[in-house]
Amino acid sequence: MWLYLVALVGLWTLFRLFRERQVVSHLQDKYVFITGCGSGFGNLLARQLDRRGMRVLAACRKEEGAEKLRSKTSDRLETMILDVTNTESIVAATQWVKERVGNRGLWGLVNNAGISTPSGPTEWMNKQDFATVLDVNLLGMIEVTLNMLPLVRKARGRVVNVSSVMGRVSFGGGGGYCISKYGIEAFSDSLRRELSHFGVKLAIIEPGYFKTPMTDSARISSNFQMLWDQTSSEIREIYGEKYFASSLKMLNGLDQMCNKDLSLVTDCMEHALTARHPRTRYSAGWDAKLFYLPLSYLPTSLVDSFFYWTSPKPEKAL
Repeated sequence: MWLYLVALVGLWTLFRLFRERQVVSHLQDKYVFITGCGSGFGNLLARQLDRRGMRVLAACRKEEGAEKLRSKTSDRLETMILDVTNTESIVAATQWVKERVGNRGLWGLVNNAGISTPSGPTEWMNKQDFATVLDVNLLGMIEVTLNMLPLVRKARGRVVNVSSVMGRVSFGGGGGYCISKYGIEAFSDSLRRELSHFGVKLAIIEPGYFKTPMTDSARISSNFQMLWDQTSSEIREIYGEKYFASSLKMLNGLDQMCNKDLSLVTDCMEHALTARHPRTRYSAGWDAKLFYLPLSYLPTSLVDSFFYWTSPKPEKAL
């Protein structure tokens, strides 16, 4: 009995590997639009797809990032400046893409642009702190998708949305970041089911902790200090200097937790764009696979207990 079960699992594994290795044809004729290409995952993905011969349309927030990207890629890759929080900028980008793809449509849309701060304990923040992150990570992604969708549908192409392990497990002090990633998960699930009727496939990328500008410990610690300084004396008294110091020490050590091999994420993105049978979700990084993903399936009470005992405690907590 066990022998048959092992054989069945082995055959299924071989079938899945064979299926996932099948690649779509004529990659050199396909256009991919990527947001957030100035650094991090978007920058590496743009270079990776360019080396593969695809037609990359890279959107950067600043001209400096666009210039650096062009200097490291072929003449096939084109760049443009995009602010995903600005409707006029998104409309202009859509027209720019439409002029280049023509009747072929847009094969791939990669919603990669994102920010991680302001982020801190909820009581330290105001509504605008949350809105700043949501405008980029969630609402900006939605508006880019709505504008580009007709072009993707024409090509029967792909949409790749970058979420996070924090779209599965929400940490204390996540601010608007965790909310935005949960929103991406929900939006992506709904959109994937709608687009399946048109032959369009959607994949979600859920990276763990990687070394990018978003996870730079100096910048995150500076943001944490700023939030602490702007809170009221009453709030600072409730949380206490010890809580602040412990949290700041944890944030300063964030770099040591981060994986420096960004290709683990961009390889998932590339597979989602080029495989004939892409996955629905990609967990990128061993921490995502072996810790955060399993953690998300545990009972809520156990997850709450884990974070309660491992996180700094406010001085006037019960």
